[in-house]
Amino acid sequence: MKENFITLGIETSCDETSVSVVQDGRKILSNAIFSQIKQHAKFGGVVPEIASRQHLEAISHVTQKSLEDAKISFDDVDLIAVTHGPGLVGALLVGVSYAKGLAYALNKPLVGVNHIEGHIFANFLETDFTPLFLCLVVSGSHSHLIHVNNYGNYEVMGKTVDDAAGEAFDKVARALGLGYPGGPLIDKYAKQGDETAIPFPVAHFKEGDLSFSFSGIKSAVLNYLNHQRQKGLPIIVEDVAASFQKAVVDALVENTLKAAEMKKVKTIALAGGVAANSRLREELSSRAGTDFNVQYPPMILCTDNAAMIACAGYYRYIIGNEADMTLNAYANLKLF
Repeated sequence: MKENFITLGIETSCDETSVSVVQDGRKILSNAIFSQIKQHAKFGGVVPEIASRQHLEAISHVTQKSLEDAKISFDDVDLIAVTHGPGLVGALLVGVSYAKGLAYALNKPLVGVNHIEGHIFANFLETDFTPLFLCLVVSGSHSHLIHVNNYGNYEVMGKTVDDAAGEAFDKVARALGLGYPGGPLIDKYAKQGDETAIPFPVAHFKEGDLSFSFSGIKSAVLNYLNHQRQKGLPIIVEDVAASFQKAVVDALVENTLKAAEMKKVKTIALAGGVAANSRLREELSSRAGTDFNVQYPPMILCTDNAAMIACAGYYRYIIGNEADMTLNAYANLKLF
């Protein structure tokens, strides 16, 4: 690879239109993000059709801003990397189609990136971090425990069997009338509550099974709220938020530490939108103690962004995973 290799990353898997310029796989020159949160907040969640239209309207402008911020032109780009799954298929198609058009027009190589892989690679940006490590990827759609053997070499050790952790955060926040997105709001209110006030259940699986399940705790919260309302009893939002968050964090941390011990790794990384949760960061670092090193990206790189896609795309290109014009979007794309 030549020096100062420039990758243009494109991310449109859900409700952020992001384009980033990354040098040599790790140095962020720009990371433009257009968020659709305001458009979707009134519906309490992402509306796929609206998301797709917003991506269509924004992607050219966001790309131009990213190039301007990086002080480069299309001629300086060496590689185009784009998220092609998993995610909302209409939203993904906007990014994939735009990336393919650029690659064809500019005669540049193209790489398709798995969105989950992108979240993992957020840990590599602006650092000298390298494999081998265990990564807990937690977001609105994903809850995965992944053993990262090397760049592009992964083993999924556990994942959710139903709702993702971030999805549960959003639904509980909606039930509490806090708004959308739910993760930051639950985190905020939980800081003012008693996390031992309500003993919400945590799903447990047989020994050695590192699966997650968050539909049960979501239902438990809804049942508790209905019971309190039917009996005319008070609902202390802060206590509900804190107790719910504790149960979810305990499940995530417990399985993560078990997986790290099973693989005998010394480093644990966090990734995904829920990796920004302050309680998760504190609890994992506390329980890891001196036995494990805990790594997590800056807040801006936890949520969806194109810098992580550019980083993952760069390393995919190095190991020969170049795509062609048949690259397509897949809503349920597997990691491998």
